[in-house]
Amino acid sequence: MKKALVIGGGIAGPVTAMALQQAGWEAVVYEAYADTAAGQIGAYLTVAVNGLSALAEIDAHHIVMDTGHATDTLSFFTSAGKHITDMPIGGTLPDGTVTHSVKRRDLYRALNAEAARRGIRYEFGKRLVDAEPTATGGVVAIFADGSRAEADLLVGADGIHSRTREIIDPNAPKVHYLGIYGLGGFVTDPALVHELGLRPGVYSMIFGKKAFFGYLVAPGGEIWWFANMPGAQELSKQTVASTAPAQWRDQLARMLAADRGPAAAIVAATPDATFVTGFNQYDMPSVPTWHNDRMVIIGDAAHAVASSSGQGVSMAVEDAVTLAICLRDLPETATALAEFEHRRRDRVERVVAHGAETSGDKAQSGLARFLVRQLTPFFLKKAAKQGVGSLNWMFDHRISWSGESADQPVHPSA
Repeated sequence: MKKALVIGGGIAGPVTAMALQQAGWEAVVYEAYADTAAGQIGAYLTVAVNGLSALAEIDAHHIVMDTGHATDTLSFFTSAGKHITDMPIGGTLPDGTVTHSVKRRDLYRALNAEAARRGIRYEFGKRLVDAEPTATGGVVAIFADGSRAEADLLVGADGIHSRTREIIDPNAPKVHYLGIYGLGGFVTDPALVHELGLRPGVYSMIFGKKAFFGYLVAPGGEIWWFANMPGAQELSKQTVASTAPAQWRDQLARMLAADRGPAAAIVAATPDATFVTGFNQYDMPSVPTWHNDRMVIIGDAAHAVASSSGQGVSMAVEDAVTLAICLRDLPETATALAEFEHRRRDRVERVVAHGAETSGDKAQSGLARFLVRQLTPFFLKKAAKQGVGSLNWMFDHRISWSGESADQPVHPSA
């Protein structure tokens, strides 16, 4: 049995390990932290129907559905509190499944627990520092603690700041800061939902004068929210670590005070314990080299998409299942990796471009932001009339474990 070292225990890592296991490979996950949910930022995620469909191919879709909840409608508002329009988030699968929202930490833990339940081994406290080919055609990974691990393949599922990407190509592009800080949190007082007159089951988006704000009411009455504020300077690690929730809360509250609606009250009601402090938001420029003969990057390591696309998780899941299919059907690893890239590159780069376009509006300030807010209602109403059809290319993508074969690749080995 061939063996793969999967670097990273976030989302792409355990999904890749489960997909490889289904393809007949032994996969071991190496996680830099001592816990699969340690050191993570971000409040919650959306998993679109294309991602849920891909997860179903390895019988893991139930993890998202059991951990999260359905979120099928977007509702947009101006800074003055005026309702602009509603529109669906993606399509609907044949069984009625729609896009789901799930807390990031909960999803990390649930996916890794499922992988462990299936017998996949984990090694914690293993931060990758280097990797090199072996004389027998495999690869050896070298970790910060001095330990080493050898296998037939190394999969870099190690996120936007991927060390694997740098090892494969020392000249790989760096991440691109979008000019946006992200914040988020959870309000656990269900009485606030009634007090503010919030609509359960709807993902509300507010184009504020100084910041963008989104929220939803989860089953049970908990309010989940996020905010995007323009930030000319990329936050340093020291600033992120040293700025307390109260400081971020005060800064965001001042920005939201100019708007009508519930945003300022929701932020004010968020306790420190559930307040996600400010973090930089990035996407990834086109990465020229995704693989060599024994190493490959997937998910955010290869093509991070802006959070506004709602496709980060789904792209990683599609990658994982596609990679496993290619490795299942093609005996030569190098050929399988080339076929994987051929199948995925055009699609993910189109999604990255879509996300960058929508994030660009949030990074504006001053006159530019004013103009964006004036034009946005027109474009949103136009998009609502078109329905989800204008984004069918993104949501309707399907991967079939039994129906697809990679034993006749259309892309030569590279």
